[in-house]
Amino acid sequence: MRQTRSIEISTGLFIILGFCALFFLATQTTNIKAYGETGGYEVTATFTNVGGLKVRAPVTMAGVDVGRVTAIRLDPRTFNALVTMRIVSKFNEIPDDSTAAILTSGLLGEQYVGLSPGGSESFLKNGSKIQFTQPAIILENLIGQFLFNKAASGGKP
Repeated sequence: MRQTRSIEISTGLFIILGFCALFFLATQTTNIKAYGETGGYEVTATFTNVGGLKVRAPVTMAGVDVGRVTAIRLDPRTFNALVTMRIVSKFNEIPDDSTAAILTSGLLGEQYVGLSPGGSESFLKNGSKIQFTQPAIILENLIGQFLFNKAASGGKP
């Protein structure tokens, strides 16, 4: 009886420890701390193609997270994607002529917005629009283009 009780307690503790480990892993991989950030300022950018960009995707500059994508919607007038990003307030000196590009982490990784600084003396502020953008590069399109060019050249290098 006593040994059975000890096994039950050990099993229960093991299961609780497993759930704690899963919770920790889930919060680390989803970067849950960034979801609660309400400070900062919002900027928008228009892209002809956002590929697989998702809401809450990182916005980076020089590899450092500076914000998150908060909304993606289709502009009914131009039929381009309008991406809204919230930049953390401590990054308040991003030049207003900066470039936004949709990049992919690794070959098949998640997509994110990468900012490249411009040289302007004035900075982005709440409600600013990033004028210079580069759309997502779709891997399937590149492969198709490569195969089409190979077929057109008769397979010659």
